Amino acid sequence: MKFFYLSSHPNENGLYVVHDRECELIPNSYDRDYLGPYNTGNEALRKALTLKDNVVLCKNCCLSGDQSIITNIK
Repeated sequence: MKFFYLSSHPNENGLYVVHDRECELIPNSYDRDYLGPYNTGNEALRKALTLKDNVVLCKNCCLSGDQSIITNIK
């Protein structure tokens, strides 16, 4: 389980970025909001989308091909 944060200010493209706590690109503590502990970046993204529009995952720390261990089977 990782701890995720959302940037408080949009980047140059107008997007808010989700980072895990260990990311080298994470904004300083005054420029980010805590999202909580999640298994994957996609789970953190779902939470972030309830708070802001225009949210993306950090390409450095969240797009490493992680897959949730919980699936939605229909």
